[in-house]
Amino acid sequence: MRASSESTPPQRRRLTLRAALALTFTSLLALTGGATILIVTVFMRTVPTYESSMSFTVTSTDPAADPSPTTTAADGANMMTQPTGLTLRSAGDILTTSLIVSIIVLVVIVAAGAIIAWVMAGRMLRPLQAVNAAAQRAGSGAFDHRIGLGGPHDEVRDLADTFDEMLERLERSFAASQRFAANASHELQTPLATTQTMLEVALADPDASAAELRAVSARVLETNRRSVETVSALLDLAELEQRTVDGHPTDLAGLARAAVQEQSADIAARGLTVHDDLPEIALVLGDEVLLRQAISNIVRNAVRHNVDHGWVRLTGSAGADGIVLAVENTGAALDTSTVASLAEPFVRAAGRIARDEGHGLGLAIVDSVMRAHGGELRLRARAGGGLVAELGLPAAGPAALSDATEPHSTRP
Repeated sequence: MRASSESTPPQRRRLTLRAALALTFTSLLALTGGATILIVTVFMRTVPTYESSMSFTVTSTDPAADPSPTTTAADGANMMTQPTGLTLRSAGDILTTSLIVSIIVLVVIVAAGAIIAWVMAGRMLRPLQAVNAAAQRAGSGAFDHRIGLGGPHDEVRDLADTFDEMLERLERSFAASQRFAANASHELQTPLATTQTMLEVALADPDASAAELRAVSARVLETNRRSVETVSALLDLAELEQRTVDGHPTDLAGLARAAVQEQSADIAARGLTVHDDLPEIALVLGDEVLLRQAISNIVRNAVRHNVDHGWVRLTGSAGADGIVLAVENTGAALDTSTVASLAEPFVRAAGRIARDEGHGLGLAIVDSVMRAHGGELRLRARAGGGLVAELGLPAAGPAALSDATEPHSTRP
């Protein structure tokens, strides 16, 4: 242990950013002042030609004498000379005195500049201290605070605003992860407990017939099937967060019609009417597999949570912002707060699962697919009951459209 501690080199104490800024400003001021003194001194010693002279005032030893301003030292021996302040007898004295005074002034200016630089650096770096404090709180798992920095829109303000946006996204993501973990635990624990109860009841009855055991087995099989679907949906949802989207021209209208065809048996059994108001082709750039899964979930949701003899309408429109595919269906009345949470994992609206209880991950998967493509899932309740789901995606350009309409570019 001693050898290990001796081998570790001591860490050098580093200057704080405030001290480094203050030292930089002070050094720049000192270098500028020193260069100025050097240039002036060299110029004064080499360029001008000096003629030395002495200036005196004279006073008489005779109190009655009243020398005139023109009296000089040569007018009599009874006069004595008195210098007027600092005596400079040569050009060298002038240059030396000028250098000394310049150095004194430079020291005063540098000292004042150092103090001002220290204070200004502290004021400039004060917002970074707030960012650092917010980062430390975020590192401890608290994302409910914001910096809220005011002042001018400079680089530090931009950094603080970006940090606030990051904290907001982290707070939403962390809250969603907590809800997801809690709901996933409940969703997976409930069927296991149900299965265990059914098996215990069946085994506790020694007189249970083969038909009763077969019925229990069928119920256990159905419960297990739903658990497998839930786990599969969870894996799909987790995979979407890590998957890279490949941009290929994909026809949303064709995928929507194919999804309706897949649900044809359920549509016929429920007596539903499908209105196809889609354009002939609606191209976007994206992953065809993921988009097929998203549209299939939307159409299945519209069929499953409909009312008997209701209808489903598919529409598509193209605008400056891209392609919008809308799936509208009749169904139970929904309030705004319920619709706003339908895209969260395991969220089910009351009255929408009476016929077939889903796992509550379909719209969450659709939302993840849309975000992976730079699009958006928008949900709103219909006035007469039911739901309208809109998929907004960036449209493919003219080049992609021409490539997709060529025979060799048709994808299976």
